[in-house]
Amino acid sequence: MSTRERSGCPISLSLELIGDRWTLLIIRDLAFAGKRHFREFLQSDEGISSRTLAERLQTLQDEGILTRSDDPTHGLKAIYRLTEAGIDLLPVLATLGAWGSKYRKADDHLARIAKDLAAGGEPALERMKEKLRAEHLR
Repeated sequence: MSTRERSGCPISLSLELIGDRWTLLIIRDLAFAGKRHFREFLQSDEGISSRTLAERLQTLQDEGILTRSDDPTHGLKAIYRLTEAGIDLLPVLATLGAWGSKYRKADDHLARIAKDLAAGGEPALERMKEKLRAEHLR
């Protein structure tokens, strides 16, 4: 993934970082599925390769979207957590989920979750952000 910026447009700058499918799915798994370890991300239904996953995780670390720390329960594992910048992507994920629920053939259960979060507006997003802060920011 190239991190060379092509313009000062805020949409373009954002897409430089999160404009590929895998990056947002990693953030989704951190925020909604409680995944924290490399192997857990590999087990997502979308089937990311280990090389792509490693590259995206490193880029997200470099850009301050997530942190990586040693897992105290297992010397060879790392734990990934969202930063405040990563948590602030929640409205983007909620909007994408609501759009996908409306215009794509989404799983009924997951579509309902996306619609409920979007329908709850700013208060629901803030509650979810507070929950993520408690889980990720120590």
